[in-house]
Amino acid sequence: MPIVQVVDSNFDSEVIKSKQIVLVDFGAPWCGPCRMVAPVIREIAHEYGNIIKVVKVNTDANPCVAADYNIRSIPTLMIFQNGVKVDTVIGAIPKSTLLNTLNKYI
Repeated sequence: MPIVQVVDSNFDSEVIKSKQIVLVDFGAPWCGPCRMVAPVIREIAHEYGNIIKVVKVNTDANPCVAADYNIRSIPTLMIFQNGVKVDTVIGAIPKSTLLNTLNKYI
């Protein structure tokens, strides 16, 4: 399943109202650690696309959502279940670490 680009105006419909578990990747194009974690996010989107929804939010272009979730450091990865943030991982982490966190919810 492809990674969905989410903006301030559709965050609610794409993430909060989603029936699936949603992994939200908060980042920015200029961010080195964001680019480092991008292949991991793509792999997870491909391997778990039938179980979870993976979305990306550009924090520079979407300051409202970034402010709502108090994003201070990028990349920040948040997991939402039934419209509620259930977990957060900050930084360019290995795939195994992210999967260990995700596996608590899937």
